[in-house]
Amino acid sequence: MALFSKKQETVKEKKKVVKAVKVTAKKDAKKPKTSTKTPTPVVSKKDVSWVLVKPRITEKSTITPEKVNAYVFEINKDATSIDVKAAIYAVYKVAPVKVNITKIPTKEVSRQRRGGAKKGFKQGGKKAYVYLKKGDKIEFV
Repeated sequence: MALFSKKQETVKEKKKVVKAVKVTAKKDAKKPKTSTKTPTPVVSKKDVSWVLVKPRITEKSTITPEKVNAYVFEINKDATSIDVKAAIYAVYKVAPVKVNITKIPTKEVSRQRRGGAKKGFKQGGKKAYVYLKKGDKIEFV
């Protein structure tokens, strides 16, 4: 019978521990929560010169700034949207609102030569659509 009495004691001790945890949790819940988050541009101390390759100048990319206030850039294959935001802010001193990244697929091409058709590939990559606030502009010179 001694085994049963020991089990009952451990159950009682566990109940005491649970009550103590609940009391401390209630005290912590009463503390006011303060958040000091303010929307600031992403400023990185890292070197971001590797992110932007060049602006993508096509017919579609010249129309988008007029309609949506978005600019298109070719970027490094390892770059993320956070890296692109930091690079745009570092180079052009403009804080982007949103960045969308798409992949450019590799394409198979063939050329006609004297010896016959030669097959090759166009290099793919990544491009980023950078959306800005109304009134903000990026000048390519």
